[in-house]
Amino acid sequence: METIIGREEEKKILTAALQSRDAELIAVYGRRRIGKTFLIRNHYHKYIVFELTGIHEASMKDQLRNFSLALQESMGIPVAPAPPDNWIEAFRQLSDHLKAKEGKEPIVVLFDELPWLCTPKSGFLQAFGHWLNTWASRNRFVKVVICGSAASWIIRNIINDRGGLHNRVTQRIRLLPFTLAETERFLLHHGVKLDRYQVLQIYMAMGGIPQYLKQVQKGESASQIIDKLCFTKNGMLKTEFDDLYQSLFAHAENHEKVVRTLSKKAKGMTRAEIIEACGFTTGGWTTELFDELEQSGFITQYIPFDRTVRDAIYKISDEYSLFYLKFIEGARATGAGTWLRLSQTQSYTSWAGFAFEAVCQKHVDAIKQALGIAGVYTEASGWRHDPKKGDKGAQVDLLLDRADHCINLCEMKFSGSEFTIDKKYAGELDNKIKVFQTQTKTKKTIFPTMITTYGTKQNIYYIGRIVSEVTMEDLFK
Repeated sequence: METIIGREEEKKILTAALQSRDAELIAVYGRRRIGKTFLIRNHYHKYIVFELTGIHEASMKDQLRNFSLALQESMGIPVAPAPPDNWIEAFRQLSDHLKAKEGKEPIVVLFDELPWLCTPKSGFLQAFGHWLNTWASRNRFVKVVICGSAASWIIRNIINDRGGLHNRVTQRIRLLPFTLAETERFLLHHGVKLDRYQVLQIYMAMGGIPQYLKQVQKGESASQIIDKLCFTKNGMLKTEFDDLYQSLFAHAENHEKVVRTLSKKAKGMTRAEIIEACGFTTGGWTTELFDELEQSGFITQYIPFDRTVRDAIYKISDEYSLFYLKFIEGARATGAGTWLRLSQTQSYTSWAGFAFEAVCQKHVDAIKQALGIAGVYTEASGWRHDPKKGDKGAQVDLLLDRADHCINLCEMKFSGSEFTIDKKYAGELDNKIKVFQTQTKTKKTIFPTMITTYGTKQNIYYIGRIVSEVTMEDLFK
């Protein structure tokens, strides 16, 4: 089996579930191509005795036919059993098969892309819940794993179910994209050796999605890799966007509309601002829409400093979606050298700044470690003050509000070389701190902190102004 890179906490959870003396229902969810099935197949490969994968947009009849084929493979017989008429019968057949597998070793039953199995009026969930309650939960060696890319569906219909599946999930794993450190390890494992600036550029364009990173070939630069994957006719990421949303959500056009709207607002938007910009009406369906996007990792909610969840700001957090909307969609230029040419434009500069900020916000733990405050209780947030008559506005994208009565006010700057603070920027930074202190009335000590790629030049505008500094190297730890 293949080596699993990272996923240390997830592997601990899976091992503990396998070794427990009770039946288990393990829910694993996360966005498309994140590596859910890979993790389960490779960690549990010795124990999986039955695996069924749902078919996207297939009928109940086709799903049941697929079940009979999965049962054939598990039984190791030359001819598939007759497809069952319904899911109650299907789970009876499964129980009969699994009884022959019972012993002193755990047996793992995997239902992959489970939301796709639950076709309208199929009764799948009711039958699944009945099977769990009447058979699987009574067999302590049985470990049932359910996977799904539609994360919010799993949470709503399985984890938070008030019917037959209520409180049945014993372990839940939300699989997130790789960190920068894990991305570097993954690439090295596949023979790809790049300096960290190039790894960072790849991460900013496609995120830490294992299936995307698998397409990276050794011996190519970040520019060549992005060219090939995003700007050639057969590049995987050239057409991934539409498939990505359509495969996850019903009425995916609404989800895309939210992401498209946020891609144009680096500062983020409130829920009300997004609803108005998209032309939606308020109601329960919009709450579900935001939840689906957030649980699937496409957008992230940030609660501003000293505010409540009602004032939350949403930002796009999926690197690939932002990159696609900014550069790939409607691109006139294609082929070799495309990304190198685009990287000389103003559009690249604005995107790089936005993308680097998003990467930093995903690596707050690494930033805290670099600042020596890993052991201090800290709340990460952002803050903004819209200008009113007679005053100046200000925005801080990352604040580390510490329990030791200090706040790191972080400025994140992406640069191909050492970043230089000039007179103009120094004035903007001073104003930002002043407005923040005035508007929040905080009594805490403010530590202006620079987070950059290659560090910040220590000139007259740095000395006496910047207290702490974090570099790209720290983000990889």
